[in-house]
Amino acid sequence: MSLAFIFPGQGSQAIGMGQELAQAFASAREVFQEVDDALEQKLSLLMRDGPEDQLTLTENAQPALMAVSLAVMRTLEKEFGVNIGRAAFVAGHSLGEYSALAAAGAISLSDTARLLKLRGQAMQRAVPVGQGAMASLIGPKTDLALAEAVAAAGSEVGVCVVANDNNSGNVVISGEKVAVDRAIEKAKELGARAIPLNVSAPFHCPLMQPAADEMARALAEATFKAPRAPVVTNIQAQPTNDPEVLRRLLVEQVTGRVRWRESMIWMAGEGGVTRFAEAGAGKVLTGMAKRIAPDADAVSLNAPADLESFAKSL
Repeated sequence: MSLAFIFPGQGSQAIGMGQELAQAFASAREVFQEVDDALEQKLSLLMRDGPEDQLTLTENAQPALMAVSLAVMRTLEKEFGVNIGRAAFVAGHSLGEYSALAAAGAISLSDTARLLKLRGQAMQRAVPVGQGAMASLIGPKTDLALAEAVAAAGSEVGVCVVANDNNSGNVVISGEKVAVDRAIEKAKELGARAIPLNVSAPFHCPLMQPAADEMARALAEATFKAPRAPVVTNIQAQPTNDPEVLRRLLVEQVTGRVRWRESMIWMAGEGGVTRFAEAGAGKVLTGMAKRIAPDADAVSLNAPADLESFAKSL
């Protein structure tokens, strides 16, 4: 059975995430402490106790979600003998790509935490609050072609692009608020539901260029190694293990489209993956995997029992 580990993105955060792992395993507690030390912040306490509005802040949610994913992976390795080398590929949704790189040993845990903290801050700084917006297009009529048409309508009055191609029936657009509002009207005309998202900035669109510039400078100083498993990147929807390509694509990812549907199709098709394991908070990617690759097995790993069951199944 060919395995891929996949890592969730923003939106999967919740108060208490990772706490069962921390209570059960010293290896998980070590990860949370290392992230706290790297950030000089008690992020683990925020994850445990809240408040929710602080955890939801992009600069906190991003490193926190990565910490839970890496706690899962370190516990799998130290407690159950399952290491990243068992995977044919790794991939992560947006910030989850950083988790994938850290899990595969391409970037150190401490560097990843600091990069994600900066990424969240830079994304927030890039566009004044209220000027940007995102919307999710959902429903049986929603596909990439419809989303492109909707974004094109929005582009008549401002910046509007497809940000996340998640799966058939779920595509996200992003851009200037006036343009996204126009795109929402077009979506309704075309028979798709359009739901404005409660986000602090318009991610994965050209308005994020100032954040991409900040990340380019920070990533240039970070140490990258060849990952222990090929990374299927958001930008290319293809695998690579070239450290310099991975560094460059993380910069492009800030303004570029998350090609998640294509990435999953490639892994389940040409990549030969028959099992996807979502490592971290929530089950969002597990649900997507079941829709995109229904013939593959998909499991979520975030509680001690999940890890034990998964390890026994290998």
